[in-house]
Amino acid sequence: MSFPRNTDPVKLLASVISAEESRISEVIGKMFEAFGQADYISAFMPFDYTDYYTEEMGSGLKRRMVSFESLVPPDGLSEIKRFTNTIETTSSRHGKRLVNIDPGYISSGHLLLATGKPYAHRPFLRDGVYGDLTLIYRDMSF
Repeated sequence: MSFPRNTDPVKLLASVISAEESRISEVIGKMFEAFGQADYISAFMPFDYTDYYTEEMGSGLKRRMVSFESLVPPDGLSEIKRFTNTIETTSSRHGKRLVNIDPGYISSGHLLLATGKPYAHRPFLRDGVYGDLTLIYRDMSF
């Protein structure tokens, strides 16, 4: 028999994508206000792995990754995703997003991203948010 117990806090991170570097920096600033200081911010990287966002957000997309100093409880990921969705919505123009924010966390066993899109490997968390089990930590690597 297993017994429910509390889990350890996790490392909050996010991917921020936009065609405008200034918009990415602005979004990261809003996330600082909500989640505290960052302990890592990547350089701007081209986001050319897929054209999934091109129709909505344009071409020449860039990405920045950010992680935060303070650990968070993993059951807060749904609320964090709803917060980042609000940022996306308020920075939209003519019904199209100008920024995409994918928050998630790293725990001792996996990397989980939040999404609003259900799929077989994405269990429902709450409030319309699903967890995308992106990476599993096993044998000393993801």
